[in-house]
Amino acid sequence: MSTPEPASAEPTQTYEQAREELADVVRRLESGGLTLEESLALWERGEQLAEVCQHWLDRARERLAAATPAED
Repeated sequence: MSTPEPASAEPTQTYEQAREELADVVRRLESGGLTLEESLALWERGEQLAEVCQHWLDRARERLAAATPAED
């Protein structure tokens, strides 16, 4: 598992990498059979990955807004 990214730093994972790892975390949590500690660690990792995905989605939204002419 990766270490969390500082809030102001650019993530080292791409959106696609973070999304795929997040999907894997969800699959593992849904499959069950984990200890409480394992489940909590996976949940925390999922939260980190969701933040990375949100970062990239926000950046894409900003780029689209900048490329789109403003309406009067």
